[in-house]
Amino acid sequence: MTAEDLRELDRTAVLATMKTAEHVTPDLLTRPTPCAGWTVGDLLAHMAAQHRGFAAAARGTGGDLAHWQPKAPGPHTREEYIESATEVLNAFAPADVPERTFALPEFGPDVTVPGQQAVGFHLVDYVVHGWDLARALDVDYELDEACAEPVLRIVGQIPDGPERERPEAAFAHALPETGTGSALDRILRMLGRSPNWPESD
Repeated sequence: MTAEDLRELDRTAVLATMKTAEHVTPDLLTRPTPCAGWTVGDLLAHMAAQHRGFAAAARGTGGDLAHWQPKAPGPHTREEYIESATEVLNAFAPADVPERTFALPEFGPDVTVPGQQAVGFHLVDYVVHGWDLARALDVDYELDEACAEPVLRIVGQIPDGPERERPEAAFAHALPETGTGSALDRILRMLGRSPNWPESD
């Protein structure tokens, strides 16, 4: 898959989350989400912070952890989320972004990756967090068919070791494969989420 294709898939995933975020009203910010211990407001805060962090990385300033932190204090609203999503889409737009070096300090001190790989990480995050948000709000969510194979391939390369047990880990250990279900179900299970949330498997 070309760099341009991957960025277009990422754009599609982000735009889908923006559409879902439009359903958020103040009374829904305290709803639970598939992310254990996080409310809708917490999830929006995390998603917005990650957008700003990746945008900073695309601009060459991602090494500063401050760019990756949620804004605080105060509520985290759909308006803040949509603003941050627009910021990252604009930051990813230049043609040379896939060739740039992205600093990703959340992975460890001085960790850098090629832009193309960073866009892939971002794509996985927003496919999964898009589902998290939609499920928490009880609205429909569909994985774009073009995203299925690339996201499955990227997710298959994510280690499933002790790093998933850290309190700040983005994903839990993979759930057993059932041999049935959609590509999205497989992706969710590989990242420790039950497609049946809020019911467990």
